[in-house]
Amino acid sequence: MLFLTVAAPSPGDGAALDNCIARIAGGDQAALAQLYEQTRAAVYGFALSILKVPHDAEDVLHDAYLQVWHAAGSYQSQGKPMAWLLTIVRNLSMDLLRRRSRAELVSWDKYQDQLAERPAVTPEERILLSSLLSALSDEERQVVTLHALSGLKHREIASLLGLPLPTVLSKYSRALKKLKLFWKEAN
Repeated sequence: MLFLTVAAPSPGDGAALDNCIARIAGGDQAALAQLYEQTRAAVYGFALSILKVPHDAEDVLHDAYLQVWHAAGSYQSQGKPMAWLLTIVRNLSMDLLRRRSRAELVSWDKYQDQLAERPAVTPEERILLSSLLSALSDEERQVVTLHALSGLKHREIASLLGLPLPTVLSKYSRALKKLKLFWKEAN
Protein backbone atom coordinates (compact mmCIF):
# COMPACT_ATOMS: atom_id res chain seq x y z
CA MET A 1 0.00 0.00 0.00
CA LEU A 2 1.38 3.40 -0.98
CA PHE A 3 1.03 6.28 1.48
CA LEU A 4 1.36 9.84 0.29
CA THR A 5 2.21 12.65 2.63
CA VAL A 6 -0.07 15.57 1.93
CA ALA A 7 0.27 18.91 3.65
CA ALA A 8 -2.79 19.11 5.83
CA PRO A 9 -4.85 22.29 5.69
CA SER A 10 -5.56 24.37 8.74
CA PRO A 11 -9.17 25.29 9.62
CA GLY A 12 -8.50 28.80 8.32
CA ASP A 13 -7.25 27.53 4.93
CA GLY A 14 -10.46 27.76 2.89
CA ALA A 15 -9.02 26.67 -0.46
CA ALA A 16 -7.41 23.53 0.97
CA LEU A 17 -10.57 22.62 2.89
CA ASP A 18 -12.64 23.24 -0.26
CA ASN A 19 -10.30 20.83 -2.03
CA CYS A 20 -10.87 18.23 0.71
CA ILE A 21 -14.64 18.57 0.35
CA ALA A 22 -14.40 18.21 -3.44
CA ARG A 23 -12.35 15.03 -2.98
CA ILE A 24 -14.88 13.77 -0.42
CA ALA A 25 -17.62 14.33 -3.02
CA GLY A 26 -15.64 11.99 -5.26
CA GLY A 27 -15.63 9.30 -2.57
CA ASP A 28 -12.12 9.93 -1.21
CA GLN A 29 -12.11 8.57 2.36
CA ALA A 30 -8.59 9.90 2.97
CA ALA A 31 -9.91 13.41 2.28
CA LEU A 32 -12.60 12.91 4.92
CA ALA A 33 -9.95 11.77 7.39
CA GLN A 34 -7.85 14.81 6.52
CA LEU A 35 -10.82 17.18 6.95
CA TYR A 36 -11.62 15.53 10.28
CA GLU A 37 -8.04 15.86 11.56
CA GLN A 38 -7.84 19.54 10.67
CA THR A 39 -11.26 20.68 11.84
CA ARG A 40 -12.30 18.35 14.67
CA ALA A 41 -11.12 20.63 17.49
CA ALA A 42 -13.12 23.58 16.17
CA VAL A 43 -16.14 21.37 15.41
CA TYR A 44 -16.08 19.73 18.84
CA GLY A 45 -15.55 23.04 20.63
CA PHE A 46 -18.44 24.66 18.78
CA ALA A 47 -20.76 21.72 19.47
CA LEU A 48 -19.75 21.73 23.14
CA SER A 49 -20.35 25.46 23.40
CA ILE A 50 -23.94 24.91 22.21
CA LEU A 51 -24.76 21.61 23.92
CA LYS A 52 -22.75 21.93 27.17
CA VAL A 53 -22.63 18.12 27.37
CA PRO A 54 -19.36 16.47 26.27
CA HIS A 55 -20.99 13.20 25.21
CA ASP A 56 -23.57 15.02 23.09
CA ALA A 57 -20.84 17.16 21.51
CA GLU A 58 -18.93 14.00 20.56
CA ASP A 59 -22.08 12.55 18.99
CA VAL A 60 -22.63 15.71 16.98
CA LEU A 61 -18.96 15.73 15.98
CA HIS A 62 -19.27 12.29 14.42
CA ASP A 63 -22.72 12.95 12.93
CA ALA A 64 -21.39 16.13 11.32
CA TYR A 65 -18.68 14.26 9.42
CA LEU A 66 -21.18 11.61 8.34
CA GLN A 67 -23.36 14.41 7.01
CA VAL A 68 -20.34 15.94 5.26
CA TRP A 69 -19.67 12.58 3.60
CA HIS A 70 -23.23 12.41 2.31
CA ALA A 71 -23.66 16.12 1.45
CA ALA A 72 -20.24 16.90 -0.05
CA GLY A 73 -21.59 16.43 -3.56
CA SER A 74 -24.07 19.26 -3.06
CA TYR A 75 -21.55 21.62 -1.44
CA GLN A 76 -21.22 24.91 -3.32
CA SER A 77 -17.82 26.41 -2.69
CA GLN A 78 -17.89 30.05 -1.71
CA GLY A 79 -14.46 29.98 -0.11
CA LYS A 80 -15.92 29.40 3.37
CA PRO A 81 -15.90 25.68 4.04
CA MET A 82 -15.65 26.15 7.84
CA ALA A 83 -18.85 28.20 7.78
CA TRP A 84 -20.56 25.36 5.90
CA LEU A 85 -19.20 22.74 8.30
CA LEU A 86 -20.11 24.75 11.41
CA THR A 87 -23.60 25.36 10.02
CA ILE A 88 -24.00 21.58 9.85
CA VAL A 89 -22.76 21.34 13.45
CA ARG A 90 -25.11 24.10 14.61
CA ASN A 91 -28.11 22.47 12.91
CA LEU A 92 -27.30 19.05 14.36
CA SER A 93 -26.78 20.58 17.81
CA MET A 94 -30.05 22.50 17.68
CA ASP A 95 -31.88 19.37 16.52
CA LEU A 96 -30.44 17.46 19.46
CA LEU A 97 -31.47 20.19 21.89
CA ARG A 98 -34.98 20.16 20.47
CA ARG A 99 -35.18 16.39 20.92
CA ARG A 100 -34.03 16.64 24.51
CA SER A 101 -36.03 18.98 26.65
CA ARG A 102 -33.24 19.27 29.23
CA ALA A 103 -29.53 18.96 28.67
CA GLU A 104 -27.12 18.54 31.57
CA LEU A 105 -25.03 21.69 31.79
CA VAL A 106 -21.28 21.29 31.98
CA SER A 107 -19.33 23.39 34.43
CA TRP A 108 -16.28 25.38 33.41
CA ASP A 109 -14.13 22.85 35.30
CA LYS A 110 -15.51 19.98 33.19
CA TYR A 111 -14.99 22.08 30.07
CA GLN A 112 -11.34 22.52 31.07
CA ASP A 113 -11.04 18.76 31.58
CA GLN A 114 -12.24 18.29 28.01
CA LEU A 115 -9.58 20.72 26.79
CA ALA A 116 -6.96 18.79 28.77
CA GLU A 117 -7.67 15.72 26.66
CA ARG A 118 -6.52 17.51 23.50
CA PRO A 119 -2.87 16.52 22.85
CA ALA A 120 -2.13 19.41 20.47
CA VAL A 121 -2.04 21.87 23.37
CA THR A 122 0.87 21.76 25.80
CA PRO A 123 0.15 21.78 29.55
CA GLU A 124 1.58 25.31 29.85
CA GLU A 125 -0.60 26.56 26.99
CA ARG A 126 -3.60 24.82 28.54
CA ILE A 127 -3.07 26.60 31.86
CA LEU A 128 -2.70 29.96 30.15
CA LEU A 129 -5.68 29.36 27.85
CA SER A 130 -7.86 28.18 30.71
CA SER A 131 -7.02 31.13 32.90
CA LEU A 132 -7.65 33.59 30.10
CA LEU A 133 -10.90 32.03 28.91
CA SER A 134 -12.24 31.65 32.43
CA ALA A 135 -12.43 35.45 32.59
CA LEU A 136 -15.08 35.38 29.85
CA SER A 137 -18.78 34.56 29.92
CA ASP A 138 -19.97 31.49 27.98
CA GLU A 139 -21.21 33.63 25.08
CA GLU A 140 -18.04 35.70 24.94
CA ARG A 141 -15.93 32.53 25.01
CA GLN A 142 -18.00 31.07 22.17
CA VAL A 143 -17.61 34.17 19.97
CA VAL A 144 -13.86 34.43 20.63
CA THR A 145 -13.18 30.75 19.98
CA LEU A 146 -15.22 30.74 16.76
CA HIS A 147 -13.29 33.73 15.52
CA ALA A 148 -9.87 32.52 16.69
CA LEU A 149 -10.14 28.75 16.09
CA SER A 150 -12.28 28.72 12.99
CA GLY A 151 -11.30 31.99 11.41
CA LEU A 152 -14.92 32.97 10.95
CA LYS A 153 -15.84 36.58 10.36
CA HIS A 154 -18.17 38.29 12.82
CA ARG A 155 -21.02 38.27 10.29
CA GLU A 156 -20.63 34.50 9.88
CA ILE A 157 -20.59 34.01 13.66
CA ALA A 158 -23.75 36.10 13.98
CA SER A 159 -25.44 33.92 11.39
CA LEU A 160 -24.30 30.68 13.02
CA LEU A 161 -25.37 31.74 16.51
CA GLY A 162 -28.56 33.43 15.40
CA LEU A 163 -27.49 36.74 16.95
CA PRO A 164 -27.55 40.25 15.52
CA LEU A 165 -24.18 41.37 14.16
CA PRO A 166 -23.90 44.30 16.62
CA THR A 167 -24.35 41.87 19.52
CA VAL A 168 -21.55 39.64 18.25
CA LEU A 169 -19.30 42.65 17.70
CA SER A 170 -19.93 43.99 21.19
CA LYS A 171 -19.40 40.58 22.81
CA TYR A 172 -16.14 40.17 20.90
CA SER A 173 -14.96 43.66 21.79
CA ARG A 174 -15.89 43.22 25.46
CA ALA A 175 -14.16 39.83 25.53
CA LEU A 176 -10.94 41.25 24.06
CA LYS A 177 -10.94 44.07 26.61
CA LYS A 178 -11.38 41.53 29.41
CA LEU A 179 -8.59 39.35 28.03
CA LYS A 180 -6.20 42.31 27.67
CA LEU A 181 -6.96 43.47 31.21
CA PHE A 182 -6.54 39.95 32.59
CA TRP A 183 -3.26 39.55 30.67
CA LYS A 184 -1.89 42.86 32.02
CA GLU A 185 -2.81 41.91 35.57
CA ALA A 186 -1.18 38.50 35.20
CA ASN A 187 2.10 39.92 33.88
